[in-house]
Amino acid sequence: MLSVESRGGLAALHNADVIVKSPGISRYDPLVQELVASGIHVLGGMGLWLAEAPRERVVCITGTKGKSTTTAIVGTLLRGMGVRCFIGGNLGSPPWNPDVPRDVDYWVIEVSSYQALDVVVGPAIVVVTSLSEDHLTWHRSDPEQYYSDKLSLCTKPGVRTVIANGADKTLRARASMLGQAVSWVDDLPGAWAENLGLRGLHNLRNAEIARIAVLELGIEGAADATVLGQAASNYEPLPSRLSWIGNVAGVDFIDDSLSTNVLPTLAALEAFNGRRIALLVGGHERGIDYAPLAEALALRNPDVLVVTMPDNGPRIATAVKSVHGAPDVIECDNIQAATATAFEWARPDGVVLLSPAAPSFGRHTNYQGRAAAFLAAMRALVIDGEN
Repeated sequence: MLSVESRGGLAALHNADVIVKSPGISRYDPLVQELVASGIHVLGGMGLWLAEAPRERVVCITGTKGKSTTTAIVGTLLRGMGVRCFIGGNLGSPPWNPDVPRDVDYWVIEVSSYQALDVVVGPAIVVVTSLSEDHLTWHRSDPEQYYSDKLSLCTKPGVRTVIANGADKTLRARASMLGQAVSWVDDLPGAWAENLGLRGLHNLRNAEIARIAVLELGIEGAADATVLGQAASNYEPLPSRLSWIGNVAGVDFIDDSLSTNVLPTLAALEAFNGRRIALLVGGHERGIDYAPLAEALALRNPDVLVVTMPDNGPRIATAVKSVHGAPDVIECDNIQAATATAFEWARPDGVVLLSPAAPSFGRHTNYQGRAAAFLAAMRALVIDGEN
């Protein structure tokens, strides 16, 4: 593939006054840095939209994991209370899409770490769901740089309140990055959240964070358990987030393909306390630290089997085996073999959990492709006579 320089693109960019870049292009890319140093304004779509948006009616939701679910819950609660709102950003359609309706009361926007650095002025409310290592190659391969970039959204001019997950130790340790007006959410929700149909303690906390965000907007129904329960009943769980996809010969299969780092995989394990779990991990290498996962898995031994997959499966296997009391680890060449291996171990009443703690790129197009491969592998077990 030809570089920007060989196509003459860089020279053309140097003639521009303003450049709008894709979020996937790192702000630390040498070419981007060169353009900025030459006096050219390099902006992003999210920042441009927020600059002219009705920011008092905007909630931006970020976090390493949980931001999509929390965004969807906020939107569901608002709509269930008869409030017109747009739900999008990193989740779904960007708010600047020409097809997006403008006659809404509130904007509920998911913001990634890629987009946060492009924001110049902030919304009224920022929500932070969690914080752990992720996307390190974009953020100079430095966890602290990632944390700083991710949380930069919290201190943009115009931010009135930051709602943060009080149970997240990494986030608590960086409270100074959140600004002055922080509302820590330490409690779990009431019975109304059962209507969401979500698994795991982390998702219950996401539900309470979402409720506080709706309350901060001034929506009175957020304080009424009956109203909340009715609104929550309309929630449609997002795919590949602790999604039950089937049972084969007494073994439950759980698709958590969107778990692309350690944090959600730890949460997934916690969601099945008391169950025997065959955990499928591994994918695209991003240089994150797997020691916390290894230590948590050792605590679950002997009720957990670790089944690794390419490309970084060997590195995860090494991390797991290095911990005292490590569970058994089996390395497989692909998701089909991993699923079959996990199933044999999990019988007769365990769980096969695809929660890879790594992105899907390399072996699969995206997390949906990985989830589809997992589903196909499960169905192959049925075809082979297991039912």
